[in-house]
Amino acid sequence: MKIFVLDTNVILHNWECIHQFEENDVIIPISVLEELDTFKKGVETINFNAREFLRYVDGLSADQVFNGGVKLGKGEGKLRIVLEKEKDPIINQNLDMKKHDHRILNIAKSISKENTSKEVVLVSKDTNLRMKARAFGIQAEDLIMDQITLEDLFTTLPKIEGVRADLIDLLYSENGEIQMDLLELSTEEIVANQYLILKNGSSKSALVKFDEDREVFKRVIKESCYNVFPRNAEQIFALEALSNSEISLVGITGKAGTGKTLLALASALSNKSYYRQIFVGRPIVPLSNRDMGYLPGDIPAKIEPFFQSIEDNLSVIEKLNGEENGGEGTKKGGKKTIQKMKDEGKIVMAPLSYIRGRSLINIVFIVDEAQNLTPHEIKTIITRSGEGTKMIFTGDIDQIDHPYLDRKSNGLSYLIERARGQKIFAHVHMVKGERSELANLAAELL
Repeated sequence: MKIFVLDTNVILHNWECIHQFEENDVIIPISVLEELDTFKKGVETINFNAREFLRYVDGLSADQVFNGGVKLGKGEGKLRIVLEKEKDPIINQNLDMKKHDHRILNIAKSISKENTSKEVVLVSKDTNLRMKARAFGIQAEDLIMDQITLEDLFTTLPKIEGVRADLIDLLYSENGEIQMDLLELSTEEIVANQYLILKNGSSKSALVKFDEDREVFKRVIKESCYNVFPRNAEQIFALEALSNSEISLVGITGKAGTGKTLLALASALSNKSYYRQIFVGRPIVPLSNRDMGYLPGDIPAKIEPFFQSIEDNLSVIEKLNGEENGGEGTKKGGKKTIQKMKDEGKIVMAPLSYIRGRSLINIVFIVDEAQNLTPHEIKTIITRSGEGTKMIFTGDIDQIDHPYLDRKSNGLSYLIERARGQKIFAHVHMVKGERSELANLAAELL
């Protein structure tokens, strides 16, 4: 049996994690409740988690939760709130005990001394606190309920070498497909909507997608969207997934400059007649528990700095379509198409903080910088989708700004691993940068 002492950030990440520790007991230091109280107000997911956990604890027996603990459920241990303990002399000598983190550390140390026959583990998403805990002989772990293995999810495009020339010729025929068994591959190796490059030495090649229902490889044709032309195989695959009406959930990952956001916006604009609205959202990582409310100005003024990259990409698309400065693409006497769509509310940019509770029907929803979302936030967003809605998540798992997420625990990685192989999902990882030679050099060397 073990005893798990939880840090505040674990509750803020996903308050329901208290049910994942099986038959082991869970301890919440009183200072965690004190910290959660400061997070109650707000519309971010962390605020929601703080409120839900405090309501849950309030519904438990007050006497038991402070004196021995309350059973969490069948097959689970007890939940107990522990008051402050006498200061450990070594911790007190080295750390400022006025800080919440150090008081949590002190409680974990005290619990460990009181329960020598049990393993006591401090659970925190704060790397620094985990290191401090180990310095004082306290076992510390990250919350791993939503970590993924990253096996082959973010690698270069898979290639199948040595394909017979006649099979590649079949892909370029009118039918444009070949049976899977002709390549001697098994369904365990290939998943639904997987994109591959088939090669016959250096002479012939074809870009294909796997159709799981019919067990065939279909050739993917290079096509443009809203005058944005793909420059490499990755971008060709990305536009196919983004424009395919049978795929309603798309993940596009890759380093900066690979065209993730630009292609997503171009595809949405190209297919705008099929959707009521183009909704573009992105997470705004809170600073010191302050949401956008602390910024000056009205809502448009508050979100403008965060959505400048989206505006930059829309400006590129406007230029490619002759809409810049009232160019050829602008109807005589009328507004630019993209600007007009913004004015009419057909293109909406908003932070994801306000998505909870909405029902998104018949829209294409682009979530940019999705690597800064938690798995719980990803779930919240996708469960908002109604009939006719397409969800697109873009991001770079190597550019995470969230203090408690990493390559394995962020929501984008989690989504791609869990949804992989589903018929309505497709993922393309983009490696080759197309922004500029300078940008590519910086991405590779710096």
